[in-house]
Amino acid sequence: MIEPAVYVILDRDAARGRDLEAILAAAIAGGARLIQLREKEWPSGTLLPLAARLRRRCRDAGVTFIVNDRVDLALACEADGVHLGQDDLPAAVARPLLRPGMILGRSTHSVEQALAAQAEGADYVAVGSMFPTSTKPDFQLVGPDLVRRVRPHVRVPLVGIGGITAANAGAVAAAGADGVAVISAVCGAPDPAAAVRELLAAVRAGRGTLTTPDPSL
Repeated sequence: MIEPAVYVILDRDAARGRDLEAILAAAIAGGARLIQLREKEWPSGTLLPLAARLRRRCRDAGVTFIVNDRVDLALACEADGVHLGQDDLPAAVARPLLRPGMILGRSTHSVEQALAAQAEGADYVAVGSMFPTSTKPDFQLVGPDLVRRVRPHVRVPLVGIGGITAANAGAVAAAGADGVAVISAVCGAPDPAAAVRELLAAVRAGRGTLTTPDPSL
């Protein structure tokens, strides 16, 4: 069972030279229980030692560790799961490659994609981009309204992603998201532990004002 309230995505570019292991330790101290490693440039063989160290730290802390995009790397470092975008392997193709019990997450940008991800066996669905983001500037901006429309139809955990900060995380939770996925808001924060705590507080406050979606939408 994943705990997606604040889903911290570790990214070297967003960290701007700061040590990812130190950011991970701070994120865990702040209360994050779901971590992803995202790396778009290093080949899997180069990334494996870092992934294995991060995986070990997460395991010691009882935190779920996910690898972005790369099924091979997720298997090699014994990650808890893998997260796939729309341009990666389809969930139905990736699932048989994973070990039993591994988590499969999927990025989606429409109600139709979210429903397809769930039907193909995704364990959680990420929806975005919620707000403008420098990490993926070419992503379609869908806003919290898409969370509101997806929520009645998706039983698995639903996570908002894209441009999320402590200032707007509450709106994503209020729209029906179980949590928020963040990159720069933690990796680029002066105090990552404090950033996670602020995000958690915002998500919890947003859940307290959860809007009731119309299932007909």
